[in-house]
Amino acid sequence: MRVYDKEFKEEALKLSYEIGPTAASEQLGIPPTTMYTWRGQSKKHGSLAFVGSGHQRMDPKTAEMKGLEKKIRELESANDILKKALAFFAESQKR
Repeated sequence: MRVYDKEFKEEALKLSYEIGPTAASEQLGIPPTTMYTWRGQSKKHGSLAFVGSGHQRMDPKTAEMKGLEKKIRELESANDILKKALAFFAESQKR
């Protein structure tokens, strides 16, 4: 099974709307059923249709929330490292 990247799919869709899905699929060497599937996904999900292998489709609010949660985890980790460093240097100052 061949895997197509997001850019290829978007360009293929653009071509399919210009010359038709059957002609576009013939020109690109992909099965017409694949083109029709991509068109359906594009209509249903819009710009979120082709997010990439292993990624979930997320609306912008959910994506923002996930990004903020990741940032919180990173900052908490950085704080833990700084606390340990502070304790280490405070201990070495006592000596």
